[in-house]
Amino acid sequence: MKDGTLAAHLQAFFTDRLLEQRHASSHTVAAYRDCFRLLLRFAAQRLHKAPSKLALGDLNASFITDFLHHLESERGNGARTRNVRLAAIHSFFRFAALSEPAHALLCQRVLAIPNKRHDRALVTYLDHEEVEALVSAPDTSTWIGRRDHVLLLVAVQTGLRVSELRSLRWEDVELDAGAHVRCTGKGRKQRCTPLREDSVAALRAWHRETGAPPGIPVFPSTRGGTLSRDAIERLVAKHTQAAAQHCPSLKRRNVTPHTLRHSAAMSLLQRGVDRTVIALWLGHESVETTQIYLHADVRLKERALARTDAFATKAGRFRPSDQLLAFLEAL
Repeated sequence: MKDGTLAAHLQAFFTDRLLEQRHASSHTVAAYRDCFRLLLRFAAQRLHKAPSKLALGDLNASFITDFLHHLESERGNGARTRNVRLAAIHSFFRFAALSEPAHALLCQRVLAIPNKRHDRALVTYLDHEEVEALVSAPDTSTWIGRRDHVLLLVAVQTGLRVSELRSLRWEDVELDAGAHVRCTGKGRKQRCTPLREDSVAALRAWHRETGAPPGIPVFPSTRGGTLSRDAIERLVAKHTQAAAQHCPSLKRRNVTPHTLRHSAAMSLLQRGVDRTVIALWLGHESVETTQIYLHADVRLKERALARTDAFATKAGRFRPSDQLLAFLEAL
């Protein structure tokens, strides 16, 4: 590559490698774009160079390590997000190593930066009472409230990801016999998810109200466009706060759109649905991914405990008999 500037390499990476050669999805391109936006802003501040003036040699392993530390210490990103950013950087430097052999050693050192290990917390999910409170929280006397009610109901029943909810169009929804929604998830895997009767009824009423043609989003913004990810996160947080007035256990929950996906999976698991079916339902790449729900379900473990030999005690969960004891146990 004759032009040795970072701009030339980066432009070729997005146009030639991601879009033309790999035919990467819009979600992948957006994630990589956001990573390099952050990296270029950090480089401009640290190196006092305009992004267009940066050279590939400016982004050595030491600089990339500083950037990753910046993400965690100053932006407050966790290890997972840090590793996602590093994956985008690794992808770019694998491409640069082939297109610019003179910088092969620099690329090799950057590629040697490892992912950071992190704790794997149990998934957060809502029980039936909490789901009912959340879905009922929107004010259905308003247009926005009716939209949010249907969105929450569909999300917690189907387990669709935020990106899948955002991209859902009326042409992807079948409300007659064999009612279901179609979506394209990670890895460009297309799948159909069946709908319960209550979800079908809510979607029919919403469709009659909007009168939207097939290509219009099922859950539009107030301007008729696609809801942003942030907008969905905000509406979930808003209605969780409202629902907590009637369901106090929600006050202790950090409910996100992904919590609704976990809740759908746990509801299926607790009703005896096989893990393979749940993996297909959620669009998981592997059945092993669904293993996290087995670890999170205490009741499933209690049923397993009940089948073991008891030591003259009754199986169950410990509950302190006194409020002070309960306080001490919680410390």
